[in-house]
Amino acid sequence: MISPEQVDLSTEICGVRLANPTILASGVLGLSGDVLARVARSGAGAVVTKSCSLKPRVGHPNPVVVDYGAGVLNAVGLANPGVEAMVAEIRRAREMLAPAGVPIIASIFANSIYDFGTTARYISEAEPDLIEANISCPNVEEEFGQIFSSTPYVAGQVTRRVKSSTRIPVIVKLSPNVPSIADVARAVVAAGADAISAINTVGPGMLVDVETATPVLSNRVGGMSGPAIRPLAIRCVYDICAAVSVPVIGIGGVSDGRDAAEMISVGACAVGVGTAVYRRGIEVFGLITEELRQLMARIGLGSLADLRGRALPEGAPGKGGRRAR
Repeated sequence: MISPEQVDLSTEICGVRLANPTILASGVLGLSGDVLARVARSGAGAVVTKSCSLKPRVGHPNPVVVDYGAGVLNAVGLANPGVEAMVAEIRRAREMLAPAGVPIIASIFANSIYDFGTTARYISEAEPDLIEANISCPNVEEEFGQIFSSTPYVAGQVTRRVKSSTRIPVIVKLSPNVPSIADVARAVVAAGADAISAINTVGPGMLVDVETATPVLSNRVGGMSGPAIRPLAIRCVYDICAAVSVPVIGIGGVSDGRDAAEMISVGACAVGVGTAVYRRGIEVFGLITEELRQLMARIGLGSLADLRGRALPEGAPGKGGRRAR
């Protein structure tokens, strides 16, 4: 028998240690150092900033987020203060988070492959622990054209540009809205990606106010997140971990400890939490961690490495063991 206190939930991504596998997903509460510190104090294993671009971006007008019961539809439009302001916020956050040992992941995006490299170079000045290249946001597709993760070739090109612009390990965030997410994963790993996060929101989708006969969101369409997309996210992470061996952060509908265990069992090293922050509050990270600890003790697993990849087929690259790079 294993007691919950004996369960080791620590994990590692590219040599960066997390005390537990819960991570604040990008786009949720990640704009200021103060808020990132609050999330860390609530029990998150790591925090991710809101994705930032080379220059400030206003985003879409309200309403930009709606909870429709089965999930959340959002079209914030990647609003952010620009990379220069985010460098200052990340530096503040680093000072506040250092005593607790909570890593910071800086998320970036751009409207060209060249600007991805420039933004990566600037954000590196803040010395985050990891950089996430968001090549997969679906609710600005009409402005930017086809999203960068749409094809393995373009996803690989972006990855090479980011990798050549920084010495910090790079996570590439993939979209589920592709014919084969495994093919895109292989391409970004071949281009040098140190880790993968998946998935971004699904869609875009749409909701309509039947009384006014108008779309609910100002942008008309938005990305879907929350419990409704969890089965799709699980399948995507399974496909990625069956194809490549780099660490994977599983994102999509993780609301409690059982959801986290499901994501880790298909090969994820850690889980991103987004919509559940709205539903359960900022304390959700500590709650998920404790629920996961209780579940693993009940089924006799003493460490996250014991849980990781159990549902993958034998011989799959992402099956079991610590995969630090």
